[in-house]
Amino acid sequence: MKMPIVISIVGHSGAGKTTLVEKLVRELSGQGLSIATIKHAHHKVALDTPGKDSYRYKAAGASMSMLLTRDALQLVADAIDEREPEQLARRFMGEADLVLAEGFSHAPGEKIEVLRRECGKPPRCALEDGLIAMITDMDEIYPELPHFGLEDIEGISEFILARK
Repeated sequence: MKMPIVISIVGHSGAGKTTLVEKLVRELSGQGLSIATIKHAHHKVALDTPGKDSYRYKAAGASMSMLLTRDALQLVADAIDEREPEQLARRFMGEADLVLAEGFSHAPGEKIEVLRRECGKPPRCALEDGLIAMITDMDEIYPELPHFGLEDIEGISEFILARK
């Protein structure tokens, strides 16, 4: 099974990561690619409803529980050891051509950082963290990397696809 390309979109809260990922998914899936996403939440989120069957299975000790409807599925799985985007993609997203992970600034792997001057913060990542490009209005930040504007979805998409 082929391993999908995995790229993390990183940046400070409010920088525009989710909007960027949404636009990239629309652009790249519109080109016929299978795009998967992984979102890293820093707070506790209820993934299953107490009392429902899949919740009960997990509570009973199942390592994974899948809920399947006519047109969708939801998987709740233990992620104790494998929490990095590439590990998650390998385990669950092998059918995808590309996995866009939002967050994971401290995980290994390639990263594109969204950094806007109006946020007033320094970059979250350094070159040695796997940073491969900047989505920014600040030309002075990592000038050795490719820079893209937040609205240059076509240019960012082409850059990502060139990594295949």
